[in-house]
Amino acid sequence: MARQQVRSGRPGRPRWRASAALGVLTLLGATATTTATTTAVLPAQTAAAAGPGSAYAFDPAAVRVKGAATTASAPALSVGTTYRDAIGPGAKLVYRVDLDARTSAYVSAVAVPARGSKVAYGDKIEIALQDANGRECGSNDSEFGVSTDFARPLAAYAYRTAGTSGGAGSTCAAAGTYYVVVRRTGDPASSHDPWDLELRRAAEPGLAKAGPTQAPEDWPSASPAPPAGDPRPVEGGAGFWDAARLRGSGAWSTRISPGQTLFFRVPVDWGQQLFGSVDLASAPEPPPGASRSTGGRSLGLVNGAVAMSLFNPALGFVQSANAPLYDGRQKTTSFDPLPPVAYRNRFSYRSGVRDMRFAGWYYVRVSLNPKLAGVYGKGPYGITLRLTVTGKAASAPAYAGPPGPFTVVGDHSVAGGNGAAEAGRPGCAGTMRTVGYAGVGTGTVLVLGLGVWTMAGRRRAVRTG
Repeated sequence: MARQQVRSGRPGRPRWRASAALGVLTLLGATATTTATTTAVLPAQTAAAAGPGSAYAFDPAAVRVKGAATTASAPALSVGTTYRDAIGPGAKLVYRVDLDARTSAYVSAVAVPARGSKVAYGDKIEIALQDANGRECGSNDSEFGVSTDFARPLAAYAYRTAGTSGGAGSTCAAAGTYYVVVRRTGDPASSHDPWDLELRRAAEPGLAKAGPTQAPEDWPSASPAPPAGDPRPVEGGAGFWDAARLRGSGAWSTRISPGQTLFFRVPVDWGQQLFGSVDLASAPEPPPGASRSTGGRSLGLVNGAVAMSLFNPALGFVQSANAPLYDGRQKTTSFDPLPPVAYRNRFSYRSGVRDMRFAGWYYVRVSLNPKLAGVYGKGPYGITLRLTVTGKAASAPAYAGPPGPFTVVGDHSVAGGNGAAEAGRPGCAGTMRTVGYAGVGTGTVLVLGLGVWTMAGRRRAVRTG
């Protein structure tokens, strides 16, 4: 940034005050403009802060932490705080959590490979919660699929489910010290760069009275027709923190580049069912007289051109869907039917079903395969996200305390609101934050400038006195 030099006039006394005032006002204007400009690019700076080559938007309030190699020196993770770390290939990191006997605990890990790094089917992130005796209370993993083996953020969670009345009958039910173990495993041929990590811990209160203990055996499995009509424009977020807020059912359109990942979030209440699909638009035709083999591109098929995944309010992986072979013509993919959100889903042995265990904000991650750039061009490509939330909201379980993030009342998600606005109005929340910061910055500069002017006036009074 070029420096602006402010020079005072010669000590010809009659001109000094006017030139000083002009200098201060010029400085104020330039500084205010710089403040507004700098503030306006904060979202981009947040995404860039993810690391070299990464476009993931980490929570800017995240606290740096260094996971230990053993439980002896494991750092503690607190509820409500986001943490940043990094994990190398084949590495294991250990953290500590102190739990009571009444609260269910959830710890999530978001792994972010550098954009464009080489990954394979076997590359994955694993997270487990263990008690003081090394017994595993709950674990989960997330990996790249066979047809979508390209770098993108992965997320998984581990949990300890407390029983009723102090945790009776639940595994790992006792109060005490527990350990979170995060592992990265994968193919030796993949890139050996560290993956950035974003860690969160959430707490779900126990029940004030005994609740259901049996998983549902069936539920409505017929998918409704996707929302039709003109989709509303929206800007997807670059991470869970700034995921775009989408209220209820609807269709939203945006553009995405090969290798890019976008995040969206939608509230789903108790008793409600979520259905989702994503449409990938057709590729643009080459210019007249040209063919797709020109410019280093060749006509071909791209397997897993677009990948869509669903995560629950604790950032636990629920389900994924990948589009079929892309040949330049439009394609669509959708989630398999999932059960309505219910407390008793947690007792299911089926993954996906047991992860629809609480109300709150659910997250949709959409990624575009970077291979499209070499076949059909760099884009960006149009996508349409169609979400349907059905069913009447039911009563919440008889929690013994505040539900924390497991509610749709208010905005208790992990997001900071820096993504697209509600009802498809792009950038509303981010714009308001920019305006607010710019106003504070300008006001601060004005006060500072007036203070400098006052001090200058006092110094002049001393000189001429």
